[in-house]
Amino acid sequence: MIRVVVVDDEALVRSGFALILSAAPDIDVVATSGGLDALAAVREHQPDVVLLDIRMPDLDGLTVLGQIRTLDSPPVVAMLTTFDADEYVLAALDRGAAGFLLKDTEPEHLAQLVRTLAAGGVVMSPKASRTLLRSLPRASAADEDLGRVERLTGRERDVLVLLAQGLSNAEIGVRLHLGTGTVKDHVSALLTKLRVSGRVQAALLAQRAGLLEAHR
Repeated sequence: MIRVVVVDDEALVRSGFALILSAAPDIDVVATSGGLDALAAVREHQPDVVLLDIRMPDLDGLTVLGQIRTLDSPPVVAMLTTFDADEYVLAALDRGAAGFLLKDTEPEHLAQLVRTLAAGGVVMSPKASRTLLRSLPRASAADEDLGRVERLTGRERDVLVLLAQGLSNAEIGVRLHLGTGTVKDHVSALLTKLRVSGRVQAALLAQRAGLLEAHR
């Protein structure tokens, strides 16, 4: 079972997400809370995945994310937003969020997104990711980022493309006929070469470099 905690300041949103996810046979929503009680809920229930509202009046999502990331074994955290363009999303990714999705995500897709997060995959709302790509710098700093993509080995680029498509290490290994440990080594190497702190940032660079369009 995938254990999930939903954090949102609106009780109706929390109950809606819990109702949808609890219908999946492999997902257990172990708690819901507002921002002030989020850390206590995570400590008590030790979930695999936290869905965390990025904007809350009592305690904002960035602060809660920072608190969760200080735990010894923090869960995977994906940020929830109602906005296609949310200036907090990039900050959340820099602080270790594993993905982001809009609150109007189709209910039938929500359970699979949680499964992807639990397996170590990347989750990015298509509408929000397009907005993020447009907001990234286009000057020399962006050119330098893309230059790092070009310097990846062929195998590292193959792994990056599959990572950007949301696959976990195990799924990438199946696609490329590699052991999971080998895939993990490739992911660590490409994150270092790209100078990014996580899989989502790497996925955004892959999109901006046009790697996903080339593999469609």
